[in-house]
Amino acid sequence: MEKTKQEVPKFTSYQKFIIVLLALLQFTVILDFMVISPLGDILMKKLDMSTANFGFAVSAYAFSAGTSGLLAAGFADKFDRKKLLLFFYTGFIGGTIFCALATNYHTLVAARIITGLFGGVIGSVSLAIVTDLFVINQRGRVMGFIQMAFATSQILGIPLGLYFANHWGWHSSFFMIAALGVVILAAIIIKMQPVNKHLELQSDKNAFLHLWHTLSNKNYQVGFAAIAFLSIGGFMLQPFSSAFLVNNIGISQEQLPLVFFFTGISVMFIMPLVGKLSDRVSKFRLFSAGSFISIVTILIYTHLGLTPLWEIVIINMIMFMGIMSRMIPATTLNTGIPDMKDRGAYMAITSSLQQIAGGIAAVCAGFIVHQETKTSPLENYDILGFVIAAVTLSSIFLIWRVDKLVKPKEEALKG
Repeated sequence: MEKTKQEVPKFTSYQKFIIVLLALLQFTVILDFMVISPLGDILMKKLDMSTANFGFAVSAYAFSAGTSGLLAAGFADKFDRKKLLLFFYTGFIGGTIFCALATNYHTLVAARIITGLFGGVIGSVSLAIVTDLFVINQRGRVMGFIQMAFATSQILGIPLGLYFANHWGWHSSFFMIAALGVVILAAIIIKMQPVNKHLELQSDKNAFLHLWHTLSNKNYQVGFAAIAFLSIGGFMLQPFSSAFLVNNIGISQEQLPLVFFFTGISVMFIMPLVGKLSDRVSKFRLFSAGSFISIVTILIYTHLGLTPLWEIVIINMIMFMGIMSRMIPATTLNTGIPDMKDRGAYMAITSSLQQIAGGIAAVCAGFIVHQETKTSPLENYDILGFVIAAVTLSSIFLIWRVDKLVKPKEEALKG
């Protein structure tokens, strides 16, 4: 019984506050990126964008986020993590307001670049905070709660964003995100304590030397590759999902919020369960199970034609349950690779490579998928499904290698 308590330690009240705060913060960052997808059909029509243009608009955020993450990586362990979070989140809110003020394709791309420059670093800083404040046998549950930001964005954020877009124009969706961000920013300033224990362990005085030491670590490189591959499938599938649902499946713009709402409900249900399981069973086996579920459902989904609303809702729910069942164990395992002194840099590089890989995936998806007119069905979406399935299979091997690296640390903790 005593052993079980050691393996699954309880959270303090402050830890619970941090979990809620980081979950809300991730909600705004994820929503800012995710809302582009359901607004995709509206944006392509309103701003006269081709599928390739829209792919670049999505990837602009990813490429700038990846670039800023790499530039910030060397400095990520040199400052109090709270101060870093405040700086980048403030910039993110400003970029989101710029998105709301965009009037054409070019200004939208510029706004997405600015938002990405700041937003791309927030996830890595948050992960470094989680790794500093929670032991590895708590992190599965923590990541389960924080990743629920994805589900909440599906249940509340995206339907609300679409409601705003349908009634007051697509610009209002970004104003909504920025307003919520200001409230969260105030909570970070007032309530969050400094996170600076890592500053006592620094040995690299030069930021770029610290970056190079982190990049050149062979074990770290395995984690970098695994997380980069993990992001490719989502970046390929998501950007054109609303256009596919409207033009291929036959879902109306008014029905889109329902699809995202019920998908979010399923993810909201599965996330805490996966988080708890991730702290108790093999994270690699859990990841593999989620991967096989996602492969099967993605192949079914990408080959669909006209489909009733109830059927597409069920398929989407199962598909995202599989996809999100991969994210928690993979992300939790990845946090176990770096040493404390390297965590900020490691998480920043991981986030950067994830964003850059995702940006390349979005651009590739924009060239694979084709649409003759603004209202005609998307072509080659089935080919996209096969590509995503192949990438998912490759990621299983890479996460297996990560698992082999982390296991000795987990065993040492239990001992």
